[in-house]
Amino acid sequence: MALFDKIRGELVDIVEWLDDSRDTIVWRFPRYNNEIKMGARLVVRESQIAVFVNEGHIADAFPPGTYTLQTQNMPVLSTLKGWRHGFQSPFKAEVYFVNTRQFTDMKWGTQNPVIVRDPEFGPVRLRAFGAFAVRVVDAPKLLKELAGTDPQFRTEEVADYLRTVVVGRLGTALATAALETPVLDLAAHQQTIGQRLAGALTADLSDLGIEISRFVIENISLPSEVEQVLDKRTGMGLVGDLGRYSQYQAANALEDAARNPGGGAGGGLGLGLGVAAGQQMGAAFSGNAQQPAPPAGPPPLPHQEQWYLGVNGERRGPFDLSGLSAQADGGALTATTLVWKAGMDRWTPAGQVPELARILGATPPPLPPS
Repeated sequence: MALFDKIRGELVDIVEWLDDSRDTIVWRFPRYNNEIKMGARLVVRESQIAVFVNEGHIADAFPPGTYTLQTQNMPVLSTLKGWRHGFQSPFKAEVYFVNTRQFTDMKWGTQNPVIVRDPEFGPVRLRAFGAFAVRVVDAPKLLKELAGTDPQFRTEEVADYLRTVVVGRLGTALATAALETPVLDLAAHQQTIGQRLAGALTADLSDLGIEISRFVIENISLPSEVEQVLDKRTGMGLVGDLGRYSQYQAANALEDAARNPGGGAGGGLGLGLGVAAGQQMGAAFSGNAQQPAPPAGPPPLPHQEQWYLGVNGERRGPFDLSGLSAQADGGALTATTLVWKAGMDRWTPAGQVPELARILGATPPPLPPS
């Protein structure tokens, strides 16, 4: 009995894999020096494929299910071993379990911006990031091209390569989308772009036995400089009149100056430049860009009030302020002289009109009698 138990212990009669990780793509069954007993039970669970490798050659692959290993259901391995029909001897073979579920924790992002040509803004640099899901669709190809003899092939070993392939495809996809859709509307088409990329990437990776089952674009962003211009343009739209853009710029400059009281002359210079730039940009956006207008002449002189004097029952005038001064110097205008101008209710002595106090005060008193 002891000899029988020893022989039985050297034979493997159950081949299975219980995955306790979230990132293992391929796991090799630890057979070591033991032989697999003919008639052993093979358990392949859902989202698994078992691949038998004999002396470096990929033999049979088993989808999910429970199998009794016999020569009848291992035709390739039986041929490689040279068994005759019905020969029931133990055998040595490497068994690789390949995980076929979706691995959804794959991230991607553009390290360098992608340059596209937009019909409205011209050449624009775009950045994007998101995630994608990958799964195995051809286990033998995966073993040949990627996993090899690795006893535990994980997602981290292929993640960098997949991200490189993704970013390489992304530039073409964004450039093509920008030709059909303005950059400002790309966000509304992110799902469509992701579906196209998933199909293109799956075709690129078909030789490796894997596919991109889902591709998600979380965000497509413009450079910060362009975003600032768009914010200003949006602010102008909220004002409602592009001709008032200079006022909008001046208000912003005043707000900045209030936050930085020590700005001094630099703040004033910035305000002037902001107003000038606002006037030019407002004209450009409204489609009325013209050459700078020549400087205007001096404004018209202010209108001077006309005064009338009542001297010895006679009306004299009209006089402006300089004329009144001349009348005061000549003695015709004194504090008791009646005066009137438009807007006054009645004739009033000049000494009672505050506006004439300066003129009367500058008039010397009459000479004393000799």
